[in-house]
Amino acid sequence: MTRSELIQKLANENSNLHMQDLERVVNVVLEEISGALTRGDRVELRGLGAFSVRERQSRVGRNPRTGEQVNVDSKRTPFFKMGRELKERLNK
Repeated sequence: MTRSELIQKLANENSNLHMQDLERVVNVVLEEISGALTRGDRVELRGLGAFSVRERQSRVGRNPRTGEQVNVDSKRTPFFKMGRELKERLNK
C-alpha cells in the first residue's frame, strides 16, 4: 500500500473528514516516526510492531561485477520487529 492509497482508504472510511486533513495527518505521523528514528529513538505501535535503528559495523565487501574488495562504512539502518498481534493475524 502506498501513501496515497492509505490516504484514499482513510477518506473512503471517513467521509466526514476532508482529504487535505487526512493527508496532513498521515504526513505528520510518518514524519514523527522518521524523526524519532533519526534521533535514535524507538517507535512502538501496539498491535503492529516496533521500529528501531540498528548500527551496522564497517566491513570488507566485494564488488559483484569485478570481484574487487571494497570497504563498506558503518551505517545506521531502520529495523522493524513485528508485534505479536500482527504475527497472529498473518498466521491464522
